[in-house]
Amino acid sequence: MRKGSGSEHATAVLVGPHAVLIRGASGSGKSKLAWDLLDAARQGRIHFARLVADDRAALSAVSGKLIVSAPKAIEGMIELRGAGVHSVPFEPFAAVGLVVDLAAEDGERVPSPSALRTEILGVRLPRVPVPKGSDPLPLVLIALAADAPDG
Repeated sequence: MRKGSGSEHATAVLVGPHAVLIRGASGSGKSKLAWDLLDAARQGRIHFARLVADDRAALSAVSGKLIVSAPKAIEGMIELRGAGVHSVPFEPFAAVGLVVDLAAEDGERVPSPSALRTEILGVRLPRVPVPKGSDPLPLVLIALAADAPDG
């Protein structure tokens, strides 16, 4: 059952069974974090990663899950500042399992429990609020490991 839909200035990468939805202002590093996750999979640091959407993400709530996809015009495209636009393998859609907010105002050394959850289109999700100036990749890898079946 569809509950709502929308579009967001965001990037999404399927990591394992769920997508990581990366939000932040223009130039905050959304595409770089996506590239770093794809690279972590190539290096064997994580089992699997594939781009879903870069820069613009279509979101819909379906049966209690948040589904992310890319607009057709930018499917499989990722733009890296200073390196241009590149074609990469992609997934057409995925269920979001983690939200990452870059340069988050509530990003702290030890975030409050309320900062570790968010709601999008009525779907509650775990959240990583990344403090401005912090490298998000280790924080995301820790959150993904904590959510892993054996983690």
